[in-house]
Amino acid sequence: AMPSWVIDRYGSNEVLRFTRDMVFPIIHFPNEVIIKVHAASLNPIDLSMRSGYGARALNMKRDPLKLKVDETEFPLTLGRDVSGVVMECGLGVSYFKPGDEVWAAIPPWKQGTLSEFVVASGNEVSFKPKCLSHVEAAALPYVGLTAWAALNQVGGLNQSNCSGKRVLILGASGGVGTFAVQLMKAWDAHVTAVCSHDASTLVKKLGADDVIDYKSGNLEEQLKTLPLFDFILDNVGGSTEKWALDLLKKWSGATYVTLVTPFLINMDKLGVADGMLQTGVTVGSKTLKHLLKGVHYRWAFFMPSGPSLDEIAELVDSGKIQPVIDEVFSFSEVPKAFLKLEAGHARGKTVINVISRQ
Repeated sequence: AMPSWVIDRYGSNEVLRFTRDMVFPIIHFPNEVIIKVHAASLNPIDLSMRSGYGARALNMKRDPLKLKVDETEFPLTLGRDVSGVVMECGLGVSYFKPGDEVWAAIPPWKQGTLSEFVVASGNEVSFKPKCLSHVEAAALPYVGLTAWAALNQVGGLNQSNCSGKRVLILGASGGVGTFAVQLMKAWDAHVTAVCSHDASTLVKKLGADDVIDYKSGNLEEQLKTLPLFDFILDNVGGSTEKWALDLLKKWSGATYVTLVTPFLINMDKLGVADGMLQTGVTVGSKTLKHLLKGVHYRWAFFMPSGPSLDEIAELVDSGKIQPVIDEVFSFSEVPKAFLKLEAGHARGKTVINVISRQ
């Protein structure tokens, strides 16, 4: 058994429970590794999952054939990011060996990282950047891969095509935003970042060319005074979608990518099949509507990926991307860390130092 923070039901912060008797993870597939967790971090998805968001879709992914009739997902360990040391490797793992320092983002349908040990697929894991401590490294994988999926895999941006492009990042001071600003600057784009006034110093320090305070007057009007954009990354959602697409250059391949999608909500509300159908209809109609206006509309999601983390690690080791940490909590302070995240307005990430036992 091992120490872990788990939940036994969905709800608010009081459902978090510390236990010393969590079942030790075992390797089920030849490509898996067991990682001793040195540090983890919290993301908004942990708050959502604690409250039961996406449970239907995630449970289907956990047990697609409904083999375990009477089993539930509980006790469930939250936490997606890990930086730590490989303890044991499956027979099919040739790339890592016990003792290697690694980092990863564990997908939400697997047991999480607020635990002494966690099991991950070898293709989700990457060598930790050499220049970072475990606490620093734990701040990056989930937000880094989410931004990477949005900008590179869905948005089509890369090192060779960003130079001089005008990029707008809505919600620039959170975990994904701070990473996206740095990645776009590393790839030589012109970045306009939207955040609140008290985060503007941080966002400027990360390299943003223009920083706009969404609280100082009408954001839409402020942005309309600027030249049009080639790319918009939306971490905020809500009403921004109604006007943000008008800020793109028409008929030039300009793209709007949002990370706020109704996919899991639809599945929770409508069931898996109807939820997927509803989601498909929504994205299809929006894509078509905007395509007729000369701009591309896309959704992006977090995707676990060791190879993408390899590329991110290179950017970190070359000094182009650094973790932005708001606060570090010890392993005993996990509920406090959740409350901190829940209060919102984070400047970067909330990190848990798992190895510290105080």
